[in-house]
Amino acid sequence: MTLNQQSTIEFSSSTASLVFSVRSEVGNVRKVNEDSVLAQSPVFLVADGMGGHAQGDVASQTVLGVFDEHIARDLPSTPERILDAIHSSNDAVRDLSAEGDSGTAVSGTTLAGIALVDAGDEVGYHWMAFNVGDSRVYTWSDGVLTQLSIDHSAVQEMVDAGLISRADAEKHPERNVITRAIGADEFVDADVWLLPASGEQAFLICSDGLTKELDDVTIARLLATNIHSAVDGRSMADILVDAAIEHGGRDNVSVVYVESTVS
Repeated sequence: MTLNQQSTIEFSSSTASLVFSVRSEVGNVRKVNEDSVLAQSPVFLVADGMGGHAQGDVASQTVLGVFDEHIARDLPSTPERILDAIHSSNDAVRDLSAEGDSGTAVSGTTLAGIALVDAGDEVGYHWMAFNVGDSRVYTWSDGVLTQLSIDHSAVQEMVDAGLISRADAEKHPERNVITRAIGADEFVDADVWLLPASGEQAFLICSDGLTKELDDVTIARLLATNIHSAVDGRSMADILVDAAIEHGGRDNVSVVYVESTVS
């Protein structure tokens, strides 16, 4: 799946012009793509169905359906509506599992994304980032790639506790174990951030199929090299996904890349 689009969102006294590209691929090893992506202004997200769990692909697609129902297109949303969509997604994914299911029989998915929201008269328009699981949201600014989201994973908890290094985490046998997921518990605990929407901003949202194959230094190099022009007709999402697949593509790979200009 590949998508390259533009859209415009009107604020009360300014305009946000968005350019975005999307790519989702099954990779070189998996037989089913359990990732789902949504690039429907004002919401952009990646959901990675939990590998080895029942209906991982259906779980991630269910999240997209809920957001599609909850969020009006091409208009600023609100933080409350986004949170409601997250919690409703959790309820909908839980409904996929039968009563008494546990372990790998439980349907689940990660969720990471951004949404353009009106946070109120005194706060104004912001990009709201949100995350559950180990799919990621990055910012890209002045040649610097910064991971905004925090992985909800067993290895990240070990890194935070000083038990292993970040380099060790990439090879650790529990690197695929996530500690939060949509559908895993009755109540979902999502991390959220609000960033003022102003000037030129860029965001990268991806499943761990990208970050398992490419480290942040490599991703930043690809962004810096290709940021101002498509290569052989490929978008930025194409370039990143192709690089991950060429490096091994051991998991599904999904990328949403968004550039925003507020004027």
